[in-house]
Amino acid sequence: MSFDSPEKNRAFAEKHDFPFPLLSDTDRALAKAYGAAAGPETKFAARYTFLVGPEGTIEMAIDTQDPGGQAAAILGELG
Repeated sequence: MSFDSPEKNRAFAEKHDFPFPLLSDTDRALAKAYGAAAGPETKFAARYTFLVGPEGTIEMAIDTQDPGGQAAAILGELG
């Protein structure tokens, strides 16, 4: 999720061949609720990864230090 518009996120996802849509949080409401933005003037969201379980609850929250290696680290942890 980013603060970019849905159009910008769609173009970015298409450019990088993502098999999923990127979500937009243009008013920063979700980022503020999850602690990834201090307020409405925050330019960029802090990088966090949230694993959401089948019931819609957050199972794990990770301060993302290595975006490129995050998926492998999570899969390794989940075993």
